Amino acid sequence: MSSDFEAYEQDFGTLTAEITNKIGRIPKLGGEEKTQLVLNVDKQLEEVRELMEQMDLEVRELPIQNRGMYQSRLKSYKGEMEKLEKDFKRSRIAYSDEVRNELLGEDAGSSESQRAHLLDNTEKLERSSRRLDAGYQIAVETEQVGQEILANLHTDREKIQRSRDRLRETDANLGKSSRILTGMLRRIIQNRVLVFVLGAIILITIILAIYFNVRGH
Repeated sequence: MSSDFEAYEQDFGTLTAEITNKIGRIPKLGGEEKTQLVLNVDKQLEEVRELMEQMDLEVRELPIQNRGMYQSRLKSYKGEMEKLEKDFKRSRIAYSDEVRNELLGEDAGSSESQRAHLLDNTEKLERSSRRLDAGYQIAVETEQVGQEILANLHTDREKIQRSRDRLRETDANLGKSSRILTGMLRRIIQNRVLVFVLGAIILITIILAIYFNVRGH
């Protein structure tokens, strides 16, 4: 697993080196050539983002005891990625002295002011974007916690329902057992009464037999 992460690291290093070189060239270009290079860098940055997602997945699948070192390295790469994106945004609105003079001539000073204003707005947008990302992340985590709580509640509800079913079944069995015991007790009482009656009849018969026998003599 760590070998896959290291392979991604090598790809990350190669791509970021190429992007850094191209970002340095963007302000020196103009027109269609600059547009094409900007599109190329934008595509490579997207590849780097996908690469970092793969690295993040690899780190999540590592054993906990090995995860800390790779998380630190991944955090460093994320910081490098943020710096590249910031440099790229600045390079798109930046011009070298030669290109600026060629495009604006005497208005170069005014362009500098506009560029500074654009950079300031860009940084504000970046800060807002980071706040939105943080808010979105909190919302996702809250939703995950809510889903886990609902899953636990559903599991508890099923356990309670099974317990109720077992109680109903136990009550039914107890009722059946009670009826059986009552029937057995009734038959025992009936048998005892019958034995008592038969004993009384036999005793009376013996007494009568003795009486008539004595009287006959």
